Amino acid sequence: MKALSRRTYAIAAILLAAVIFIGLNIGADATFTTTRLDLTQNGQYTLAQGTKNILGNLKEPILLKFYFSKKSAAQYAQISAYAGRVRDLLNEYAALSHGRIKVEEIDPEPFSAAEDEATANGLSGAPTQTGEVVYFGLVGTNTIDGRETIPFFTQDREPFVEYDLTSLVYHLSHPKKPKLGIISSIPLQAGAGGIQAMMQGRSRPFIAYQELAQNYDTQTLERNFTSIPSDIDVLMIVHPQALTDQQQYAIDQFVLRGGHALIFVDPASEISKAGSFGPQQGPTSSDLPKLFKAWGIGYDESKVIGDRDLAQPIQTSDPRNPIQGYPLWLHIPADEFAHHDQVTGQLQSLNLASVGALIPLNGAETIFTPLVSSSADAGPIDAMMVRFNPDPQSVMGQIVPAGHPFTIAARISGIAKTAFPKGPPAPEKQPKTPPGQKTPPPARQAPQLKVAREPINIVVMADTDIFDDKFWVRLGNLYGRAVAAPFADNGAFVLNAVENLTGSSDLISLRTRATNDRPFTVVKKLQAEAQAKFQQQQQVLQQKLTNTQERLRTLQQGGQPDQPNAPAGLSSAQQREIERFRHELTQTRSKIREVQRNLRASVDELGTLLSFVNIALVPLLVAAFAIVLAILRRRRRARAIAF
Repeated sequence: MKALSRRTYAIAAILLAAVIFIGLNIGADATFTTTRLDLTQNGQYTLAQGTKNILGNLKEPILLKFYFSKKSAAQYAQISAYAGRVRDLLNEYAALSHGRIKVEEIDPEPFSAAEDEATANGLSGAPTQTGEVVYFGLVGTNTIDGRETIPFFTQDREPFVEYDLTSLVYHLSHPKKPKLGIISSIPLQAGAGGIQAMMQGRSRPFIAYQELAQNYDTQTLERNFTSIPSDIDVLMIVHPQALTDQQQYAIDQFVLRGGHALIFVDPASEISKAGSFGPQQGPTSSDLPKLFKAWGIGYDESKVIGDRDLAQPIQTSDPRNPIQGYPLWLHIPADEFAHHDQVTGQLQSLNLASVGALIPLNGAETIFTPLVSSSADAGPIDAMMVRFNPDPQSVMGQIVPAGHPFTIAARISGIAKTAFPKGPPAPEKQPKTPPGQKTPPPARQAPQLKVAREPINIVVMADTDIFDDKFWVRLGNLYGRAVAAPFADNGAFVLNAVENLTGSSDLISLRTRATNDRPFTVVKKLQAEAQAKFQQQQQVLQQKLTNTQERLRTLQQGGQPDQPNAPAGLSSAQQREIERFRHELTQTRSKIREVQRNLRASVDELGTLLSFVNIALVPLLVAAFAIVLAILRRRRRARAIAF
């Protein structure tokens, strides 16, 4: 039998490799079409366990109608690719729902009944350059005529697409919303414009309040309330001011009966000062001293916490140093959150302002669990000084680091006692009944509880500016509809806390994983260290510069500092003095510029190092590896020839 030639072997090997390659592709396409490998740090593209729990527990069927204009969007590759990802995600939802979810895809072509249906369902069409309209939204319905809509899948909200879809399914499967009672001295439903904007018809609620209103049956209690309605599941108290003893007693009994509460107090509420109350109207601090003492919470409303490490960079009017860290506005990263708690376990960041500190009281029987903390490079500052002197450099100089973190938010649990051990407070005097009318009988009160029936569950945060949109969300407009793109987890904290206090936690893992904030933590740390190092030196030089300028101005006017009315003629000694001060002025300015350059030296060095690593180091390592490999191969060949 004639042996096959090398050429025949080579051709056969190539053909066999081609057959194997085609077979593997066909098998992979049939088996692993929807398989994805998620290598992101936060598992951004892997379905969360909360989604799986909600889909696995569906009791009633849900119909999801996915509207996408295939033909009109064909020339827009980015939208088409995003639509493919949404389509795959919807199919995955249907597969995990055990037949409870049915997905229909509809192409609403122009002037078709499908387009009329999409418009009637509240979907937004995006106009194109050719005049056609692209529909890219979702409508979900349940068996009791419930309807939830995503008007348009915007690119800005792609990181939140899983939360949006799962939230839609969750609300269709839970048509009855829990009831949230709200006690607030800040008009959350009026937004940053306050009551004046509401009266003028141009108000817009804070985004966090909007989301609460969408997810819960909200009821804002009147300012003169004397009891908490029995059907309220969770009580949210925001910036409580001037509450009467009878109102605090109502809150006390609500908690002792098993009601859960979410409370926001503040030593210097910026949102209150800038809102409906005006810049100088009313106090900006809030506290619940009687209730906090009964619950084992210590809190000083006269102190704010300044943090040099977590200071947010802000734009200043200083042309030489336009970007400075403001230690009262804190950017709190995930390292400062309690990872074991469902409220904060998966948060990425919070942006807060003028926060206070909470501490556990000695001898308290309740359990104090920190949820959000400052860094160790923080210290208390008098709130009154901050209100009148918010200059970043001045505030930075007032901070004396305590060497330990301060608790900004905490969970209070355990058995608590009443804040009114001597009995209910006397009811307030009622206005006189007009002549001819019967006096209404006094409201019947339930017997007082001295001790909680079960362990209480309260979440307290020493900040109210968490609600301010400017700190955590970018607002846009898409074809007449407002679109919010969060860059911090402020809204997630509020919603997580309410959901957790109502006993629902499936959506928490979705909302908290949505934000993909990746701050330059090393750069921020270097900036804070440099600013702390050169802050005092710059202040001394700045004071010297001011004194020199004043002395020079006085001499040029022909007088002395203590003799402003001296003759205008200048002696030779005075002229020499002027020249000396001018020279000193130039040197001082030069030193200040050098200090400001030093503030960025470490950051610039880090940038140079990163540029070298990204641009030059990797190619150099590859080249070095290739050279070493070539040398080793040459030595092997030389040894083989020698033998």
